[in-house]
Amino acid sequence: MTTPGRPLATFAVGFLLLDALLLAWAGLELRRSGLVAGAIACALAAGAVVVLWRRYRRTLADLDAGRAEMKSEAEAIRRLLREKHLQN
Repeated sequence: MTTPGRPLATFAVGFLLLDALLLAWAGLELRRSGLVAGAIACALAAGAVVVLWRRYRRTLADLDAGRAEMKSEAEAIRRLLREKHLQN
């Protein structure tokens, strides 16, 4: 299932990882701990995007399952009402 936000999430993770890599490289070359800290923050943010994306997908799957369950319950109620209507 491809959702509209998937390319955006993929782009965000890729961009954050590229930033982390470049900041880490610059920080190590220039011996600046602030840049290395920024690299760590970008890497953590990329991990957060992945975790939140999976949570979002799980929530969508739960909603789809709930929607299907409600649909089957509504069909069962319709059948019951038709049976009652035919008996009267």
